[in-house]
Amino acid sequence: MSLSRFLVGVVLAAAAGLAAAQEWPTKTVKFVSPYPPGGSVDPLARLFAAKLGDSLKQTFIVENRTGASGIIGTEYVAKSAPDGYTFVFIFDTHAVHQALNPKLPFDPLKDFAPVMLVGTAPMTISTGAAKPYKSFGDVLQAAKAKPDTVTIGNVGNGSLGHLASILVSQAAGVKLVPVPYKGGGPLHVDALGGQIDLAIASVAAQALHVKGGKLRALVQTGEKRSALMPEVPTLAEAGVRGVDPAYAFWGILAPAGTPRPIIDKLHAELVKAIKLPDVNKTLTETLGMDVAALSPQHTERFIGQQMARWGKVVKDNNIRVE
Repeated sequence: MSLSRFLVGVVLAAAAGLAAAQEWPTKTVKFVSPYPPGGSVDPLARLFAAKLGDSLKQTFIVENRTGASGIIGTEYVAKSAPDGYTFVFIFDTHAVHQALNPKLPFDPLKDFAPVMLVGTAPMTISTGAAKPYKSFGDVLQAAKAKPDTVTIGNVGNGSLGHLASILVSQAAGVKLVPVPYKGGGPLHVDALGGQIDLAIASVAAQALHVKGGKLRALVQTGEKRSALMPEVPTLAEAGVRGVDPAYAFWGILAPAGTPRPIIDKLHAELVKAIKLPDVNKTLTETLGMDVAALSPQHTERFIGQQMARWGKVVKDNNIRVE
């Protein structure tokens, strides 16, 4: 093939992609939530489905394909047609799937076309109101006095909360005993009931319990204090240094090969939605996010960095899926 014919082919393909994007969507768009209702991913997907349905005059539906810590729904999207009609909403567990599952049925980077990193949120370490800990310093003192006795629950084995608690323990020179649960619901039932000493989860997951006086937030894992809990110190402020900030995060991906003009159009529509006052309030106040709205390129870079960071923690600490 001559160079001129090749260039003509490239131009025609680009033109076809632009035309498809201008017409998109011409049928129902599916947002897949790999997690069940009750967490943060499902309401985020439904929020955007409603707003994009209004702005694009097309039906956007949310389909819950749950199980295996989000792997089932994510695999479904990875293997869906890259036609711009199926997307997946991911949570921070996307960054550890590959490290925890050597036989993972998809590649978290190569099998997807990033659309947007919607936002991030710090995690909070809290304790039940009846527990004696008034500060994170009290926790460290108790853990040093009686090693292997202070428990810290998380939303699942290998979750970012689990991994972050390991880093905190190592930096503080103590042993906080991880207790994995199957989601935030069971975790907080036991935290409220006093069956565990501490719970680590996103700020949003704990905010209502803290504001209701049922949990006491001791420290948070962000670089700066969260606007949702401005009274709660960071790890550095609590005297625990040497731990890089740790954040929960939410993103949107398409199957690899999805036309870039469609990705760009969806990204632009998401940015418009995020600027709406009611959407921004939900993201920042209800979900406790620091809104990022990253470009597809920066989203891919962010996910890659998170995979490298947390994958090393998994490997260094020999963490295995139960």
